Amino acid sequence: MKKVYGSAAEALDGLLHDDMLIAAGGFGLCGIPELLLSAIRDSGVKELTFASNNAGVDDFGIGILLQTRQVKKMISSYVGENAEFMRQYLAGELEVEFNPQGTLAERMRAGGCGIPGFYTKTGVGTQIAEGKEHKDFPTGPDGASETYIMERGIVADLAIVKAWKADPSGNLVFRKTARNFNPPAAMCGRICVAEVEEIVPTGSLASDAIHLPGVYVHRIVQGDHEKRIEQRTTRKKESA
Repeated sequence: MKKVYGSAAEALDGLLHDDMLIAAGGFGLCGIPELLLSAIRDSGVKELTFASNNAGVDDFGIGILLQTRQVKKMISSYVGENAEFMRQYLAGELEVEFNPQGTLAERMRAGGCGIPGFYTKTGVGTQIAEGKEHKDFPTGPDGASETYIMERGIVADLAIVKAWKADPSGNLVFRKTARNFNPPAAMCGRICVAEVEEIVPTGSLASDAIHLPGVYVHRIVQGDHEKRIEQRTTRKKESA
């Protein structure tokens, strides 16, 4: 089966439609599928729901889709760097489902593993727990128990991720911080499209070095990436 495509638009051909749920990898601006996000914007699909750690910044990452008003809902953990996100949310124009970061990552992983739901202590007693099933579990032989809440696995219509290297079979290697949300996002998509910096020959990746097996990846596109820095802090050079 052909997995390597010539462009992001070609890799997404036939996969996009209005009102779909997309899982997107990346952390801040690190390891985000920027080429695929631009292709989604250019396609004109709308009323999208994104499951992603954050929404990028105003003019990069998922932020470009907020600018064009193609996103109706975000399932996210951190949204503090995006002024347009804040404006739309406070104006009631954007629905937001906040998740603790670990919970969001596990919801994606669970969905990819066929696990419909799981219990966690994270969020108990907060707004995160409102409307969710609560259950007490014993914690030791003395009969004491603690309360957990049920979180549901995420199964997305489409997953878009960015990797450092891939082989033609779709085996992926991520670089450093890009490894946190990209693998679980890739796992939870019914279809997964990966953009990569380099495609290497089959057999050149050591089996122990592969972070995500190609069984999860359906399409691959290689491209050049901007690799923008989210927060740049500098200081004046000290005089000699």
